Amino acid sequence: MLSQLKINIAQSSDEGIKDHNEDSYGVVTPEGQLLENKGITAIIADGMGSCAFPKEASEYVVKGFFSDYYSTPESWTVKTSGAKVLTALNSWLYGKSTDEHAKAYVTTFSALIIKSTTAHILHIGDSRIYRLRDGNIEQLTNDHRIWITKEKNYLSRAVGVDLHLDIDYKTVDLEKDDVFVMTTDGIHDYMSDNQIKEIVSQSAHLNVLADKLLSSALASGSHDNVTCQIIHIEQLPSQQANEVINDLIRLPFPPDLSPGMLIDGYKVIKDFHSSSTSQLYLVEDTETDKVMLMKTPSVNYDDDPSYIDRFHMEEWAGKRVYHPNVMVTYEQKRKRSCQYFLIEYIEGKTLAKWIEDNPQPDIQQVTKIIEQIIQGLRGLHRLEMLHRDLKPDNIMIREDGTVKLIDLGAVKVAGIQEIASPVERLELLGTKNYTAPEYLMGVAGSNKSDLFSLGVIAYEMLTGKLPYG
Repeated sequence: MLSQLKINIAQSSDEGIKDHNEDSYGVVTPEGQLLENKGITAIIADGMGSCAFPKEASEYVVKGFFSDYYSTPESWTVKTSGAKVLTALNSWLYGKSTDEHAKAYVTTFSALIIKSTTAHILHIGDSRIYRLRDGNIEQLTNDHRIWITKEKNYLSRAVGVDLHLDIDYKTVDLEKDDVFVMTTDGIHDYMSDNQIKEIVSQSAHLNVLADKLLSSALASGSHDNVTCQIIHIEQLPSQQANEVINDLIRLPFPPDLSPGMLIDGYKVIKDFHSSSTSQLYLVEDTETDKVMLMKTPSVNYDDDPSYIDRFHMEEWAGKRVYHPNVMVTYEQKRKRSCQYFLIEYIEGKTLAKWIEDNPQPDIQQVTKIIEQIIQGLRGLHRLEMLHRDLKPDNIMIREDGTVKLIDLGAVKVAGIQEIASPVERLELLGTKNYTAPEYLMGVAGSNKSDLFSLGVIAYEMLTGKLPYG
């Protein structure tokens, strides 16, 4: 059966012998697609006591990260999302410090983001994240401290202390019953790793164990705020291959369509284009009179889960790209009776046809087209998407000269790659003459792979030939 990610978490914090608690912490467990695409986030932060506003700094970075991380594009990886959000928060704290007091808002920051079957760690400062597995405890973070003497040290890295932020990032695979412990220095400076392990390994409710960690640290002489989070991995997300396939084929493949047919309120005007992998039909929305293209999967692949998964991914990615040089994929307003999606109807010609019609092109025309292709690629790459099948047939030139990238059937989305799936995800999907050599060698591509394809296209536009025959 399909299982979702489930955790049990306990959190506890106390000011200790201090008058104020300058630590901040929290956890967000989203539901639905956010849980799958962004994961569960736990954060602990310790405002630097020597700065003017330590509590404000730690609280701002925790609340700000929770708010902004879940608003980043679903296509981004955890690393990209986390780094961009943290960098922005750091800039705000640093700027506010400059306006009011030197280094007035400074805090540590440690985040554990649990996505699919992987734990992602973003860390700055000397708070800690531990993992307990099979009776062993391991510190997963490094303390960013510089020691002056055995007794005296100071933070070498923190949020808000400098305009440039150096973030530690790492990933660890998850196993059921893994336990993660997150602490501020008021605990781990006064307790050994084994002492922490002995308490957390006890058979008791996590809230009891969290409180016990605090009381033990205070009993050991801690003169700082004490905060901890204990996270138990109760269940990891998993899908059996047959479950995934059943979900993918929940809707049937549509039959061959012909002019005049009506499907879910869309009237077929004509068969626009057919290939071995899909069909395109020019359709009209009977409610709005809007003319669009309907893309349907080929029945040749109705038993191929990898193909169906890519077909769904093409729509998913397309609906998240808003760029004037990338074809529009429309939101579906009505319930579907079969598998298809709706895309922009572009009046114009393919770049392949343009090359055929312009054997000796004007260099300025070529430049204008290439510049727009670059802009479209940048739009995809900013979302951490690779086109992977860039070729003249997948580039449209409208009658007004606007260039549009089309056909995201081979698109690779970095954020989705972080989600475990039993469905095979192929790397080599593009057209051989335009495919970067690393794909042919079985190596994962990058933004540069799309640029290689663009280079081949530019060569062909100028010479009428392919660079390698």
